[in-house]
Amino acid sequence: MITTIFYILMLLWLATEVFYKQRLSSNETDKKGKDKSSLNILWVIIILSISLSIFVSYIRFSTLDLTIVKDQWIVYLGLILIFTGILSRIFIVRSLGKYFTVDVTIREDHKIKKDGFYSVLRHPSYAASLLTFLGLGLYLNNWLSLIIACVPPFLAFSYRIAVEEKALVEQFGQDYLDYRKSTKKLIPYIY
Repeated sequence: MITTIFYILMLLWLATEVFYKQRLSSNETDKKGKDKSSLNILWVIIILSISLSIFVSYIRFSTLDLTIVKDQWIVYLGLILIFTGILSRIFIVRSLGKYFTVDVTIREDHKIKKDGFYSVLRHPSYAASLLTFLGLGLYLNNWLSLIIACVPPFLAFSYRIAVEEKALVEQFGQDYLDYRKSTKKLIPYIY
């Protein structure tokens, strides 16, 4: 049953990301050339990270126990975080509406969103994705899988954030710099 729920959540995660890639890319009237291949880097890192973390969780080392905890609660916590991350990202993408694109793009009538999730975090969609990766690592209940599931996507999203924020500063100047001072990147009130 738990494994079935995991597979369903993984399929849901994949389906939402493929949907975003297919339907929410920028168009010809948007200002292009800002992405710096960050979307391609994200997709490669995400696919490798998920695949490798799952693969590593099945490897048994004779002298090294990489289990995070011996109890099943961590598996349930992982499933809850995966689900919460996916659902949060769906709500966050919907809240951005027409301004959400999978590639770094500034739309003609673009405005800085500062309410809702964006009143606390500048990149709540990425935070939700990273929460999903954390859930994956915890579900797999393996220290090496947890590191592989979390660290590479965090680094890829960090690159993406740098690219995106550069484009936003170029477009909005001091208004975005002021917004940046009053919010955190990924973790409310911390980072």
